[in-house]
Amino acid sequence: MKKEKSCGAVVCRKGENGLEILLIQHKNGGHWAFPKGHVEKKETEEETALREIKEETGLKVALDTAFRKMVTYSPKPGVMKDVIYFAAKAKKDSARPQPEEVLKLCWKSPEEALEAVTYDTDRQVLQAFLEYHKKASEK
Repeated sequence: MKKEKSCGAVVCRKGENGLEILLIQHKNGGHWAFPKGHVEKKETEEETALREIKEETGLKVALDTAFRKMVTYSPKPGVMKDVIYFAAKAKKDSARPQPEEVLKLCWKSPEEALEAVTYDTDRQVLQAFLEYHKKASEK
């Protein structure tokens, strides 16, 4: 069994009507999810997440590693993949999709984002993020 590892983040910003979540539609499969990608060489999880977010969306973000969720699944026979998600806050709104990997990107309210994500595992990550964000906002 081959092991793969990717890292990414649930990226948010403060929009006109409150919290907004960044979703990207991947070219590979057309599913809606969060920016993420494979760990390269000696990168840390954090470095991978920051690089992939920048590559796929053009955004510079502040990464919050106090939030860390892992999802494990099999993308193809004989392969198990771990995906680590952090929380991230967009520093500026200059998001643009990377044409090679991303069909489109959009900012959604938490409710819209929960409906829009394709996979249940991503929905669980987003729900955990929203609970984490709410607690952090109350401090």
